[in-house]
Amino acid sequence: MRRSTTRAQPRILLRFNGPGRTLALTAAGVAAGALLVSCAALEGTPLFTDLRTIEPIHGSASAGAQKSTVCASCHGADGVPVAPIFPRLAGQRADYLYHRLASFHHADPKDPYYSASPMTALAAGLSDEDMRDLATYFASQPPHALEPPPPSASASMDHGERLYAQGDPEHGIPPCQGCHGADAKGPPLSATYLAAYPALRGQNAPYLSARLTNYRNAKPADTSNTRIMHGVAETLDDGAIQDISAWLSSLSPTPSP
Repeated sequence: MRRSTTRAQPRILLRFNGPGRTLALTAAGVAAGALLVSCAALEGTPLFTDLRTIEPIHGSASAGAQKSTVCASCHGADGVPVAPIFPRLAGQRADYLYHRLASFHHADPKDPYYSASPMTALAAGLSDEDMRDLATYFASQPPHALEPPPPSASASMDHGERLYAQGDPEHGIPPCQGCHGADAKGPPLSATYLAAYPALRGQNAPYLSARLTNYRNAKPADTSNTRIMHGVAETLDDGAIQDISAWLSSLSPTPSP
């Protein structure tokens, strides 16, 4: 946050669950934010979703299977993608998948992150029931990995594993397992909001690297979880992103709890 030469305004602290990061807002910023949210509500397009308040989602896997035809061209009929630049959906948490679809569905087409993705146009016509059914279907599919490409010669699996499990306190890097589970299957579901934290085990390295790089560039910024990831990813250099992604993609994917 830039320092101001004017008189400091009272600050309100909003603590996000997860890594324990705190977002500081000025009272004026809160008022402006409330105005923006009000305007967004009038337009029917939410600017921000607080995933700490979610309820479990329910859908029909059989209905989702019928609706998933268009998804297959990138993500595969069973949620195993046709190329590693696309994420594996099979076995991923249904709540995570649903809220990702909802983000694309509600996205501003001019948003610098969402406007660059074909998912924004594809999700725009989905109903809430469609998104619940699709998420439930893909979550129910048994995951298996693509044949992984050989890791970059400069990638260090040991370093990636160490960063995931322990972080790097000297450089301010928190351990990934704090939010994504010690086995990278996602955190234990001790609270409902944790269902929106994705499993990373066996996910494709090019996809993970792209997401972490976007987070480092503060994109997207539409949920409480994405804003947590901004703070995490800004501690990672290109090498750390590459190493974490390579190590996670080397793990055998298993269904998320």
